Amino acid sequence: MHVSLVAFEQQKGEGDGMLQSILNTLSSMNVKVDILSNIEQSRCSIDSDLVLVMGGDKGILQYFHKLAVDSPPVLGIYEEDSTGFLAQVDVRDIAKVMGMISSNRYRVEEVTRLAVRVDGMEMEPVLNDVALFPSKSATLMEYRLRINGDDVWHDKSDGVIISTPIGSTAYSMSAGGPMVLRSARVFLIVPVNSMDVTRRPLIVNDDVEIEVSDIISRYRCEVILDGGRRVTIRRALNCYKYPYPARFVRLEGYTPASLLAKKVKLAEDMLGMPPSAKLVLKTLEYEGPMSQRDLIARTMLPARTLRLALNHLIQKGYVRRRASLRDARQKIYELRV
Repeated sequence: MHVSLVAFEQQKGEGDGMLQSILNTLSSMNVKVDILSNIEQSRCSIDSDLVLVMGGDKGILQYFHKLAVDSPPVLGIYEEDSTGFLAQVDVRDIAKVMGMISSNRYRVEEVTRLAVRVDGMEMEPVLNDVALFPSKSATLMEYRLRINGDDVWHDKSDGVIISTPIGSTAYSMSAGGPMVLRSARVFLIVPVNSMDVTRRPLIVNDDVEIEVSDIISRYRCEVILDGGRRVTIRRALNCYKYPYPARFVRLEGYTPASLLAKKVKLAEDMLGMPPSAKLVLKTLEYEGPMSQRDLIARTMLPARTLRLALNHLIQKGYVRRRASLRDARQKIYELRV
């Protein structure tokens, strides 16, 4: 078996021990391995039987953002006690998992990616969702929604989210959107806090083109790609099905319903969380492990509010605190869900 092991440059400091552990295991199983620090598309698409991506959910999002061609099946790896929703394998279980793959105890699942154009410029494809919001929170935005060129509605709201099925259990769900099985061939359009009570989440076929245009707000508006990159928008956002889906390895025993159950439990718990804790939880889900200083900068919460939110999440078992491998005096916070 030939495997491409993807470890992005920014993961290599703290992830060196994890990387070496994986290499040792694969070597003992006589698996040929290429280590890629960025996406060398021709090598990934032609030579490899499997792509292993380090860095949990954040690593998988990075991989598919950078991949503009078809890919062998992908398996995400997370560190012990730090699971996510896209990554499926604990680094301690690599030998067991590779044994399952060698004996064909898995299947390949294809999920739709979303192609994005902002003011006519192509962006990287997204796996979860595209969100459009004013740059200043609690500010109304006016826009027009069109499907295949036909007007659907004109709305005033806090923003709008366009989601894939795999993203239906992420930001979209937090904003009141429905949960959809990953195999569904649809996109979701979720208005956020619309002034019109008739503006409900809309489900459309994935072969349509979605356009959000005639955008007006007191402040500049931004498109947020998978909760990360932000792009200023002036005229129009266009979304449609990306030609190359994301392909995941799904091990024997995995069912889409098991992920939905996991997400439902999280959603129920979030109902009783302080808003600051919800914000921190979503930030860690999208951005990956972060220090307290980085969390303050990213969430813009006061230091005391952030500490209370982190303590709440740690007590509930959703977040853990560990020492940084680069600086033992610094604490890193990451998901445990």
